[in-house]
Amino acid sequence: MMVDLSFLESFSRGDKSKMKRYIKMYLDVSPSIFQQMKTAGEAKDWESLRINAHSLKPQVDYMGIASLKECLVKIEGDITEGKVDRLEKLYYEALELHAESKVYLEKYIEES
Repeated sequence: MMVDLSFLESFSRGDKSKMKRYIKMYLDVSPSIFQQMKTAGEAKDWESLRINAHSLKPQVDYMGIASLKECLVKIEGDITEGKVDRLEKLYYEALELHAESKVYLEKYIEES
């Protein structure tokens, strides 16, 4: 499974309404962060790209999207090491993982 809500469930003490609120917050905020990452990447503003990837990591962690967190860590690490050749590929990989997890999270909200 791509999304593991066990941490969020534990954090919310099983309160489904709290979980849904946190998920909605993530779904509301994450698209703008991805847009900021895209803009930063196109401008070759690596530091802004790194900061945005870094700021998204804890939110992704709360949602239990390990594959997306791993991708964000790679983006951050590559920038720190000055390796910018695969950043565009990593960004689109992260965006795809976000899109897939979004479907799952939206379905969770509807069915809970």
